[in-house]
Amino acid sequence: MSPVPAPDPTPPPDPGAAFAPHDHGACQAQALQAALARVAAQGARLTPVRRRTLEILLESHRAMGAYEVLGRLAAEGFGHQPPVAYRALDFLVQHGLAHRLQRLNAFAACLHPDRDHAPAFLICRSCQKLAELTAAPMREALARMARGNGFSVERATIEAVGLCPACMNGEAA
Repeated sequence: MSPVPAPDPTPPPDPGAAFAPHDHGACQAQALQAALARVAAQGARLTPVRRRTLEILLESHRAMGAYEVLGRLAAEGFGHQPPVAYRALDFLVQHGLAHRLQRLNAFAACLHPDRDHAPAFLICRSCQKLAELTAAPMREALARMARGNGFSVERATIEAVGLCPACMNGEAA
């Protein structure tokens, strides 16, 4: 297991973008192009089922369970056995193209696969939308506190549950 990643010097992405009206097609296209570049740089291969799995995850700012992804893949002729989805999802996570959200037992596309980062997630408990933001300061503080107790953090997932602006204002559909 690797230690908690070093802070990313790049300014954090706007976490509210997932919760605000935006050009999701451009958001989706940008993340897909960054993912394709990352896979190519790693010398890995994005097979048709892996690519389609990523595209499915990129369709909305929410996490999806493996069986939901499998249902979509099966409907499109990619197979209906659970390993089809799990292998594709594992590949995406392993190569930094998706994240596994523990609380939801689900997966979300990484919106910033063009850089290594330590994300945190804001999850709306009402509409299930989520936003990914840079968690470097929180992870640094956690690692510092852990070291003070003689502990070395190897992995941490930060997931905050609450309400997005639309749900707080009763606007969610």
